[in-house]
Amino acid sequence: CPGAGVRPPASLPPADIISTVEFNHTGELLATGDKGGRVVIFQREPESKNAPHSQGEYDVYSTFQSHEPEFDYLKSLEIEEKINKIKWLPQQNAAHSLLSTNDKTIKLWKITERDKRPEGYNLKDEEGKLKDLSTVTSLQVPVLKPMDLMVEVSPRRIFANGHTYHINSISVNSDCETYMSADDLRINLWHLAITDRSFNIVDIKPANMEDLTEVITASEFHPHHCNLFVYSSSKGSLRLCDMRAAALCDKHSKLFEEPEDPSNRSFFSEIISSVSDVKFSHSGRYMLTRDYLTVKVWDLNMEARPIETYQVHDYLRSKLCSLYENDCIFDKFECAWNGSDSVIMTGAYNNFFRMFDRNTKRDVTLEASRESSKPRAVLKPRRVCVGGKRRRDDISVDSLDFTKKILHTAWHPAENIIAIAATNNLYIFQDKVNSDMH
Repeated sequence: CPGAGVRPPASLPPADIISTVEFNHTGELLATGDKGGRVVIFQREPESKNAPHSQGEYDVYSTFQSHEPEFDYLKSLEIEEKINKIKWLPQQNAAHSLLSTNDKTIKLWKITERDKRPEGYNLKDEEGKLKDLSTVTSLQVPVLKPMDLMVEVSPRRIFANGHTYHINSISVNSDCETYMSADDLRINLWHLAITDRSFNIVDIKPANMEDLTEVITASEFHPHHCNLFVYSSSKGSLRLCDMRAAALCDKHSKLFEEPEDPSNRSFFSEIISSVSDVKFSHSGRYMLTRDYLTVKVWDLNMEARPIETYQVHDYLRSKLCSLYENDCIFDKFECAWNGSDSVIMTGAYNNFFRMFDRNTKRDVTLEASRESSKPRAVLKPRRVCVGGKRRRDDISVDSLDFTKKILHTAWHPAENIIAIAATNNLYIFQDKVNSDMH
């Protein structure tokens, strides 16, 4: 939420701000959630016969209201409708399923298509009203007639009352039967078919809340081993837990923590070291974390320090005081792997997003804005100038717009297609044959 000195454009309704972006497992569908509690699903159009090599574009497939604002009368608290996270379930049949959550309630939605309707009932007329039985003189077999495609979204389960604090992440297990949800102090394990109870698997709430020193910031299941999950903390540490070891995983199996450099110690050290996102690589061998200034890659076999550290916007290190005053220092940026785990992506300010190639060690800053993102246009790399000589297209640190922030990004699971949420705009870029993003 913007603080003093940072305000979103006056014309922008807060409900339209995108709060999460997620591709499904094939990449054919892309879901976004917003602060108004809506979920919009985009579907990739099939490649046209006229241009077989052109990639299909994403068009709106379905829009529905997932959550409504509520009020907790016991605590006199408003529960906002903002969608915090969306997770797709692996597809089991023709229907698609996804989980969406706000601060308190998780919902399971089923998305189905209908392109035929039954006609010729014996006891009902065309409008569905019951006929006068005395007029029925013969029996006929109802038939299915083609109709315009209808996408129907229906709520299948509502998982409520599982969390005292705000839910920050949900993750579907590789067993396709369970999922977990995490809030500031606890992580719960749910069965997708059971809504009235969950199992508490992590609880870091101290007996006396004055002793509280850290909170859970994100959590995720391992992509292949259903017993393993990781959660990150506001102190910058990662804890890998094994559900085979104990029912309550308060004692972690591995602790991943980088020792702090005393020379860099400052008033802001603890705030900027807080991990805002953690993602397992597709291979399951590595973990990607994002804190305020860096993204780090950790090897599951090495706990002492990350194997790679990339500076996202190190030029902000001298601006931390003003970023603290306008609350931007508390922004929670997400991070994403590409399909082969060779490139990582994360957002920044001024509608910039960063990409880091793990093999070549090259990195690039790109901008998602209406001016630079006309259809079929090639994105030009951007550069932030700290001081000294400025090139023609460089942008000064002092002229960065901190109201334009890219917090939510997603990468297609198999192809070089990325989705970038910039406030209330969704940008989808795809890789050209010559490897330039466009």
